[in-house]
Amino acid sequence: MEVRGIWITNTDSKVLYSRQTIAEAMQFLAETGFNVVFPVVWNKGVTLYRSQMMSQLFGVEIDFYVSRGQGRDPLRELIEEAHQVGLKVIPWFEYGFASSYQQKGGRILSKNPHWAAIDAQGNLLVKNGFEWMNGFDLDVQNFILNLILEVVRNYDVDGIQGDDRMPAMPSEGGYDLKTVERYIQQYGRRPPLYHKDEQWLQWRADILTGFLARLYQEVKAIKPHIMVSMAPSPYRWGLNEYLQDYIAWIDQNLVDMIHPQLYRRNFWSYKGLVDQLVDTQFKNWQIPKLSPGVLLKIGSYTMTETELLKAIDYNRYRGVQGEVFFFYEGLRENNNALGNALRKGPYTKRVSPW
Repeated sequence: MEVRGIWITNTDSKVLYSRQTIAEAMQFLAETGFNVVFPVVWNKGVTLYRSQMMSQLFGVEIDFYVSRGQGRDPLRELIEEAHQVGLKVIPWFEYGFASSYQQKGGRILSKNPHWAAIDAQGNLLVKNGFEWMNGFDLDVQNFILNLILEVVRNYDVDGIQGDDRMPAMPSEGGYDLKTVERYIQQYGRRPPLYHKDEQWLQWRADILTGFLARLYQEVKAIKPHIMVSMAPSPYRWGLNEYLQDYIAWIDQNLVDMIHPQLYRRNFWSYKGLVDQLVDTQFKNWQIPKLSPGVLLKIGSYTMTETELLKAIDYNRYRGVQGEVFFFYEGLRENNNALGNALRKGPYTKRVSPW
């Protein structure tokens, strides 16, 4: 399985804003040798596809800014254009269990305040500006799962993807009444106030792993052939900070593809993380599922051609047969410099991802 993937955002990118820009981007990616596209479909409390569920629950069918109120469905357009040029499409549920960013919970938590994640001080759980739903709550889990299943049922997708926010929750959370009560029933005592207590961390991480198991089963029950893909934060930082135990996910066979976000700005830091994955985290039989997330661009930073080629070369040297890049616009900077480097180098010959 050689995954050559790219994330397509609606932040710092206009790809999803018209059918013409979508078609042009898909053509460019196919010509550059990519084979999988991960378009964002869920962020800021809205979908980037026409969601009957969101319409019924919150009165907002789609992100107005992207659809421009023109009756467009960017996901449907992207699937059609991508499939036409031989690219697989795996929609990316970027916000996961996060309800909003610097909006005090936004429309989701203003309508469903009981869905809020709560920290040890009894406040709405906020981390790095993101406000969170309670990922341990069955109603919240059902809401996110049903969004995913809506896409699986209604669109010709090749998979679905969660990331560092699904299944995830900041480890400062879990102090809502329901979760505390659940913990007391099991252990006869209140959870520790220290949110990184080892046993308390693992107990909550296991609940999220259970959610992923359910997600995997329900997706496969509808379309057995499509991929369940996850792009978590690197272990063990991701477990300590966001309760993401991806060692359990791979050991329990709950993902078909996994892309730990190895977002480093120099080759040696990236190499160190690849070595950890291959030497200590993944067993030999699990390596084929692995294609790390690589940072092409963020803010004013753009990867150099040399570092890009070194990263791919090192992946192959360590037996890692693919990668997914964050994000599309990085390929197009400086007159398509990074795109051209891939096209003329490691991605010259087109391959199928699976």
